[in-house]
Amino acid sequence: QVQLVESGGDSVQAGGSLTLSCVASGYTFSSLRMGWFRQAPGKERELIAAISTGGSVTDYSASVKRRFVVSRDNAKNSLYLQMNDLKPEDTAMYYCAASVTDFSNKVNFWGRGTQVTVSS
Repeated sequence: QVQLVESGGDSVQAGGSLTLSCVASGYTFSSLRMGWFRQAPGKERELIAAISTGGSVTDYSASVKRRFVVSRDNAKNSLYLQMNDLKPEDTAMYYCAASVTDFSNKVNFWGRGTQVTVSS
């Protein structure tokens, strides 16, 4: 059974930074394409950052590009999201996700989420 456990969510002021972490178990982490989704109240869950199995290829949504950085450490079965220059509109539940193919096809595993709240 695959488990994805997020941590690092917090309440911060606008302009601040946070780093989210996700630790995976129960699967060969290095074979999984990993990503971060977020869901704000009343909105659909959206993919904001994705990273290839080896970590060399990353992709970001327009809303977070140039502010957020996704990375992974396959030796530690861990995924990270460095979030800079946070804005109130970044307030959401953030989910770690994994796909054995790609996220346009299917999300195979989800974490339970970690809350990020940004105040102005």
